[in-house]
Amino acid sequence: MVDRIVDWAVVREAVGAGRLSVVMPVYNLAGEIGTNIARTARLFEEHHVPAELVVVDDGSFDSTAFEISCAICERYEGVEIKSVLMVKNGGKGAALKAGFAASTGEFVMLLDGDLDIHPEQTPCFFEALLRSQADVVVGSKRHRDSVVQYPWHRRIVSWAYFTLVRFFVGLPITDTQTGMKLFRREILSEALARMLVKEYAFDLELLAIARQRGARIVEAPVVIRFGTKFGALKPRTVIAMAKDSLAVFYRLRILRYYAKAPAPTAPKGDLKFSVVIACPGRSWMLDECLSGLQEQTFRNFEVIVLPDEDVDLGRAANGFDLKTIPTGKVRPAEKRNIGIEAASGDVVAFIDDDAYPDVRWLEYAVRYFGESSIAALGGPGVSPRGDSFMAEAGGRVYSSPLVSGGYRYRYEAGGVCRDVDDYPSCNLFVRREVLKEIGGYRTDFWPGEDTLLCKDILDAGYRIVYDPWVVVSHHRRPLFAPHLRQIGRYAFHRGYFVKRYPSNSLRIAYFLPSMFALYCAGLSVFCLLPVPSMLKAVAVLPLAVYLFLAALASFSFNPLMWILVFLGIVLTHLVYGVHFLVGLLASRAPCEFIGTDHASCLKK
Repeated sequence: MVDRIVDWAVVREAVGAGRLSVVMPVYNLAGEIGTNIARTARLFEEHHVPAELVVVDDGSFDSTAFEISCAICERYEGVEIKSVLMVKNGGKGAALKAGFAASTGEFVMLLDGDLDIHPEQTPCFFEALLRSQADVVVGSKRHRDSVVQYPWHRRIVSWAYFTLVRFFVGLPITDTQTGMKLFRREILSEALARMLVKEYAFDLELLAIARQRGARIVEAPVVIRFGTKFGALKPRTVIAMAKDSLAVFYRLRILRYYAKAPAPTAPKGDLKFSVVIACPGRSWMLDECLSGLQEQTFRNFEVIVLPDEDVDLGRAANGFDLKTIPTGKVRPAEKRNIGIEAASGDVVAFIDDDAYPDVRWLEYAVRYFGESSIAALGGPGVSPRGDSFMAEAGGRVYSSPLVSGGYRYRYEAGGVCRDVDDYPSCNLFVRREVLKEIGGYRTDFWPGEDTLLCKDILDAGYRIVYDPWVVVSHHRRPLFAPHLRQIGRYAFHRGYFVKRYPSNSLRIAYFLPSMFALYCAGLSVFCLLPVPSMLKAVAVLPLAVYLFLAALASFSFNPLMWILVFLGIVLTHLVYGVHFLVGLLASRAPCEFIGTDHASCLKK
């Protein structure tokens, strides 16, 4: 049985003069986290194991953070307690990455903060590690020596998930989800640097990466007594788990992404960011953006706001240097060039005023600027929670696979790290010296200035990369009129660029909506002709297939949202298709100013 006596000397011998790092992610555990921290700290103190407890509060909305701060005040011989507070809930993956970054030990144990698996089982994990000369030890509910008491329905779900994991991923273990794991630091560092999943399949991806990169993984028995606190799994959770797990399989077996993905190269010295925000004036969205910058974990940055006229930002600059430079009513490209001239940072971070950054936006970005070939970095602009119903619908249209296709990574926090040739300025980092070299933004187009900036960066011989962890939340135009006006402008300039700047615009995907629009126009005429019904039915078949796919891609449990997104997808394709053709045939492109549908002008 797992509760057999194992000498803690095996732990002390392995740790030696170093210390064991225990990373504990917690979420809404106010009623028990203080006690659990004390139990864990006293355990290591009693057995004379040098340790640090890194407790990560993943954006709890109860008093968990307060309980952690009280626990830190306690002192234990040889045991240090650290806290990492996530401002917003980012998922287990984000929490563990943040905890690992704050840790220092040669061995790192991941331990769920609810202590369903008590840390008194630590010696069994070290014994398995040393006996097998392993790199990773995973607690397994299916180990023959494990003692597990948990509901029958959870057993069924666990068995089904294990079967799928074993078949698709091929890990040499029987359990991936148990909340206690032991890693050698270098292995965990390599794996976390390549992690993409933030939530449900985090454990699976972490172990899959470690395995593919040569780590030896073994299992240890555990004692788990869940009792009755686990209810039924929600359908959304099951679907999300399955989706994330299949994504891990695709990246592991089809793309072989983990085997070849390089880890980011962080700069050796201090690096400073200049955050540039072009905007018409002050708005609640600009205040929201500045508030997000106040919460950044990486603190070496300045902010440059570029409104049309001078504005008083009051206390918005609490915690960072803020410059406000009135520019007059000029295009965003001209505003950003003024910001580049005023910037003192090594890297200029462009963000729109209708977007706000994740708390670790700058922290995740800085890792890439140690490699001189990388001049620019982009990340997803996800639709924020709390937007209006119609704005949420607009966001779902953008992130639909039928609308964005292979470019969905711009609108969802997912996908793999990759090199890109075009990226929008709502979330774009560029080295200041490269911006100086290429002359900044071209000022003769809006929109489309960011496409030309990326073209100039690539033409100068540099790379632009994308990282799904470098996230901002970007408010969308609501359906239908504001959304379709924006789509029309984007489509016109893309069509115009196809013939004038084809290097990063001549893509078959951009032509597809126009082909659909021409097909619809031709079909409406064809159906009026005196032709046999069978021919008409054949001609209508592609439209029927398209409408079925659009309905599938727009599915929502809310019927009204389903209908709106469905109509939004169809109208987006038609509007984009028509305006793309107009731009393709145009002899010149108009220069436009920011219109009244700028997102920051919308009511909260």
